[in-house]
Amino acid sequence: MSTDHLAAHPLVDRLAGLGQWMRRLDARRPWRFDAAVVVAVLLVFGVPDLAHHDRDAERPDLQLLLAHPPVAATIALQLGLVLPLFWRRRAPTATFYAVAAVFVAQWSVGVLLRADVALLIAVYSIVLRVHPARLPWAGLTVAAALGLVAWRVSGAVSPWDALFFLYAAATAAAALGVAIRIRRAQLAALRDRALRLEVERDQRSRLATATERTRVAREMHDIVGHSLSVIISLADGGAYAVEGNPPRGREALERIGETGRLALAELRRVLGVLREEREGVELHPQPGIAEIGALCERIRAAGPHVVYRTVGDVDALDRGVQLAAYRIVQEALTNALRYAGPGTRLDVAVARDGPRVDITVHDTGPQPPGGAPSRPGPTGHGLAGMRERAALYGGTVEAGPRPGGGWTVRATLFPSVEGKP
Repeated sequence: MSTDHLAAHPLVDRLAGLGQWMRRLDARRPWRFDAAVVVAVLLVFGVPDLAHHDRDAERPDLQLLLAHPPVAATIALQLGLVLPLFWRRRAPTATFYAVAAVFVAQWSVGVLLRADVALLIAVYSIVLRVHPARLPWAGLTVAAALGLVAWRVSGAVSPWDALFFLYAAATAAAALGVAIRIRRAQLAALRDRALRLEVERDQRSRLATATERTRVAREMHDIVGHSLSVIISLADGGAYAVEGNPPRGREALERIGETGRLALAELRRVLGVLREEREGVELHPQPGIAEIGALCERIRAAGPHVVYRTVGDVDALDRGVQLAAYRIVQEALTNALRYAGPGTRLDVAVARDGPRVDITVHDTGPQPPGGAPSRPGPTGHGLAGMRERAALYGGTVEAGPRPGGGWTVRATLFPSVEGKP
């Protein structure tokens, strides 16, 4: 793996640390940083102008072309050039044109100052902060101002050489502003993307939590609802049989205990997968089509006459499809036991035809007719759960009364389109 030796240099680390310290200082008290820029420009470029007021004595040609104002006028021009830089970030356009005005006035009378660097700083600031649509006017202003400089020194320096040097300096200042502006935009975009990704991650986490809660609630509804319906039916039957047929009552109690233990084991399995520490929790495979026979046997023990049949190679289906089929049959049988009563007849069929799986549960209704409560409407939780399970495999569930009495639940699954709504 290649290494950037310059980026790993200790001096680069120190400069990066200094830059971070300056950004923190600027964020706390920005006016101090702006004042420091003004003071630094005056010290670095203004003081040498005052210390070497006759600096052009070695160039007689420039001595004749340029003016040498008194110290007070020089200081006034320096302040006019540098002081507006204090507002270069809050009002970059006004700062630029103020500096440019002093610069043009200064060169109109033929005065050369090192503090003219303030114009380059103003160019950098306006390119960095002002809307690009307003920059062409600033560019024309700079070009005219620097053209004035080239004209004033044309007697000693070739105008083309002067323009090349001056425009190159202005272009460098503008290019630095563009580069930093693009870099800041990229960093802002990266920060915005990071925030969006964080929000999306939190949303995905909440969605996954809600989905898992819905799945667990659906599992517990199927387990508890089915088991309690069987237990209630067995308890009612046992209460009638305990006096006239004690062995039948004893059998009902044994069935209640067996159903309760089975429900408790399933609840432990569902809740066990939610714990981070699963030691001591006995886990079992999810029920499938092979367990529908035992499910029908438990329903049969509660009173209804159940006939169960399969068509096709249903045992070769995916475990997820088998679980969905098992839960749909379980919920349909539970509803039939609850609303049709223990005297009903149930016909259960699971058929596989290529990629399609058909599940049908018929009941004959309450016996005698009219002796059971009405079925749940479209908003029933059990029917909604069946539809959710079928939708995972691109299927549908239909439920409604059948001609001649009773109720029918039909479900169709398409395992080959798993995950499609």
